[in-house]
Amino acid sequence: MKLIDHLQAALHRLPTEHEKAPAVASNAVENTAPPLNRRKRPRIDARQGIRVLIIDDSPRVLTYLGKLFTSAGYVPLLAGSAERGLQMARAEHPDLVMLDVILPGMSGFAALRHLRRDPEVGQVPVIMMSRKQQVTEQIYVKRIGADDFMKKPFTRFDLFSRIEQMLDENRVPRRNQA
Repeated sequence: MKLIDHLQAALHRLPTEHEKAPAVASNAVENTAPPLNRRKRPRIDARQGIRVLIIDDSPRVLTYLGKLFTSAGYVPLLAGSAERGLQMARAEHPDLVMLDVILPGMSGFAALRHLRRDPEVGQVPVIMMSRKQQVTEQIYVKRIGADDFMKKPFTRFDLFSRIEQMLDENRVPRRNQA
């Protein structure tokens, strides 16, 4: 008997849907709902016109995030240094800040400390970004007041799902005060 013949014989011996025996009841809780595909779940977007200050020294990252936010109805504000980003934060009063950790001159850590001490922009949510994902870096970022940390590169879905978690009832990003 050839392999194909064995396979066909085995398939004919499998019970059909109607012939299957009923499941035996068990004490375990059975999840009858199929798993929800994360991409099929409707995303809750921030309201149109949310201003996002992106502080990164890479023109490529600034362009990428600028296009990403623009396509989702946000207004991106781009800064190539921490110093310029702090000036723009005070002048533009963004709703959210995306801040790179490693920047020339003033670091992202120092910029975050300045933001948190400024009464005008101290309550703006900040998502720190870095190519490195050191545990100590993440702890330090949270300790000095970042609301989230994302390792670059990240996907569109990951970015907007993180922002979605920050939205208040008016669909505006807010700091988690817990």
